[in-house]
Amino acid sequence: MAAGLAVTRLRLSHFRSHRGADLAFDGRPVAVFGPNGAGKTNLIEAISLLSPGRGLRMAAPEDLARRPERLGWKVVAGVLAPDGLHEVETWSEGERRQVAVDGKQAPQAALARLLRLLWLTPSMDRLWMESAGGRRRFLDRVTLSLCPEHGTAVLGYERALRERNRLLRDRIQDRGWFDALEAQLAEFGAQLDANRRIALGKLAATPPSRAFPRAELGLAAEGARDAEGLRAELQAGRGRDQAAGRSLAGPHRDDLEAIYAAKGMAARLCSTGEQKALLISLVLANARAVADDFGAPPILLLDEVAAHLDADRRAALFDEIAALGAQSWMTGTGPEPFAALGARAQRLHVADTGGESRLTMEGE
Repeated sequence: MAAGLAVTRLRLSHFRSHRGADLAFDGRPVAVFGPNGAGKTNLIEAISLLSPGRGLRMAAPEDLARRPERLGWKVVAGVLAPDGLHEVETWSEGERRQVAVDGKQAPQAALARLLRLLWLTPSMDRLWMESAGGRRRFLDRVTLSLCPEHGTAVLGYERALRERNRLLRDRIQDRGWFDALEAQLAEFGAQLDANRRIALGKLAATPPSRAFPRAELGLAAEGARDAEGLRAELQAGRGRDQAAGRSLAGPHRDDLEAIYAAKGMAARLCSTGEQKALLISLVLANARAVADDFGAPPILLLDEVAAHLDADRRAALFDEIAALGAQSWMTGTGPEPFAALGARAQRLHVADTGGESRLTMEGE
């Protein structure tokens, strides 16, 4: 397996609980431990902003600034990409997040071409039990990791959808406006659907995990998915959509379905432990697919991933990460769950010193 992507240096300034930090890393997995509330998740959230979007908490840029100062925030990372070392900066002094790569300002989409990041957080544990919207966001993150152009399709589709919904709510009858917006929705929607299906195909083609159950994934979609058919469907549904005040057809209504393959059971019917194991299996499959597609395994952000795994499953997870060659940032309340990693990982202790996070590399 090719060497993975890695954060080799991380500098934080006024990011949530971190007033300042400057640490170096050698590409190995990083076990991040400390008491609840010390700032562990804040740390890996900062790393998640090395990818397009709002990061693993979906926070607005203005909410990331350390309080009470609220001076704005900045994350600077030295990153190892397939083509060598780069410096990535992202920051905000208000409502807009900005990005620079190697000293030059860049769009967020540039981050998807440079790096791949995947994450798993405790809030995702109920993915199969909650709304379809959460599963679509999960699928779109998977898709973005395998099809970098997917971000453009998502943004274009969402923008046109908002405008069409505004026309519907305001009872606008201008046929030309609807025709133009529906043409955009059809174009972006067809690309969005095609990208999702490509990503699901790549996941299905990855070798199964040895320790975690395989999930069979499918896309529950109604109606047309080619541009011409989707446009006709939107046009025919204007009256119904106007009565509802929103668009009732299109890929924004789709759902991700998962089956626990060995049992032939829908994920939503599985136990809590089985659902967690399925999620871990999907993240590992996604990482393997990225490694095959991108030429290097992604950076993994696994928040409290070991908390609900027994010792054997934890050891199996660590072995798979090591075999993959991925830099994985894993959080926990103490160092004990990471003992099986041995010398394969660096260890970073996070402490709360009166409302400010302090980071200390251990055993270096």
